Amino acid sequence: MSFAAEYLAQLEAFAARSPLPRVRALHLPPEQAAEDSKGEFCALELDDGSLGLSYVLFDDTLARLHHGADGLGLAGADALTVARRYASADSFGKTIGFAAANALTRCLFDRAGFRPDDSQDSIGRMNPQSGERIGMIGLFKPLLGRILESGAQLTVVELKADLAGDAEGYRVTLNAGELAACGKVVSTSTLLLNDTLDRMLDCCRNARWFAMVGPSAGCLPDALFARGVTLLGGSWVNDREGFIAALKSGEPRSDFASKFVLTAENYPGFDALLARASNIQPVQNPVG
Repeated sequence: MSFAAEYLAQLEAFAARSPLPRVRALHLPPEQAAEDSKGEFCALELDDGSLGLSYVLFDDTLARLHHGADGLGLAGADALTVARRYASADSFGKTIGFAAANALTRCLFDRAGFRPDDSQDSIGRMNPQSGERIGMIGLFKPLLGRILESGAQLTVVELKADLAGDAEGYRVTLNAGELAACGKVVSTSTLLLNDTLDRMLDCCRNARWFAMVGPSAGCLPDALFARGVTLLGGSWVNDREGFIAALKSGEPRSDFASKFVLTAENYPGFDALLARASNIQPVQNPVG
């Protein structure tokens, strides 16, 4: 079963046990060229204020969202129905569906009274050491400094051919098979949207540490942990209104969200969260 199928099955179980909020709105960053590193995430908001993030720079997804947002019929839609689009074949549907699924995950966490631990480590607790071979899936430049300063050997796997080649202190390759020689791997959460998750994890079967990080890594982690992911790091929105305003204007969002970290050790598991959430009466429309 695919990760998407397992994730959606959990959300179906959540819906069967508790009424879910509907979709309030989809919030988009400014429309811009895909090579711009800013404004790469959208946020889908539910009626209870829950936000779910999703990467929008695959193909022409962001442009299509901007040009068709009013006609998507998302406002007032059943959130689970929208989330089911995550299992679709096109990147446009996946983006919207993943955002809805992540919003429902935040809803579940809040109802269960679960708040993941804060993270002060942008590279997923890898603790790179001199001489270690470390892999990175997706060139994520903000993470380079800590790894290169440690003296570790860094191999970056990319899908974009124009990025391949030697760079200062690291090498970018299109051959994912080179990850087999890496003892630790850090990956962006875009693997959850481009259908490469299981293939990349298979390439990393020799890694003793696999960290997946990124703002859109706000999903339920059970199926990821079962596949060998050791750490999931995402963004926890603390100020909904401030976050939305910053996202829509293309401004930094760091003042309105904090980084969180989930591991098998600090995560109670979906069944425990569902049991806790089912005993709490949901509050509808707590925010205006």
